[in-house]
Amino acid sequence: MRLSTPPRGDNRDHHQIGGEAADEAIARSAAVLPAWRAVSPGDRARLLRRFAEAVDGANEELARLEVANSVTRSRTPAGRRATSATCLRTTQEHPKRLCGRQIPVPGGVDVTFREPIGVVGIIVPWNFPMPIASWGFGPALAAGNTSF
Repeated sequence: MRLSTPPRGDNRDHHQIGGEAADEAIARSAAVLPAWRAVSPGDRARLLRRFAEAVDGANEELARLEVANSVTRSRTPAGRRATSATCLRTTQEHPKRLCGRQIPVPGGVDVTFREPIGVVGIIVPWNFPMPIASWGFGPALAAGNTSF
């Protein structure tokens, strides 16, 4: 598909992903799930912190990609990167809090456990891709799930 952006006067190719490519992304996420699920909560927190630092470090490059991808104004994406990094920093603390609960019931106590549920699909609109994606994949990764 060929996209035209009249305000910028450019034309570029756009590749839609669906069908087999989506199935492949799901399969890859499922393949790495056992290894990611086994990562300790403290290590997941450390890795999410490094991910946030990487987003901060690539702020300008990510902003350029978002401008090209979402046809947004060039001055706003840098703030969106900061929002994404902030989301990742917030969720880096979640693995440490993924504790179950003890619930009093007649005759004893029930215990709940919080465990990863598997592969999480995240649907992201075109106009705010990075911040909204981070709202989905940050908590998913923090909880030991994988995402696509």
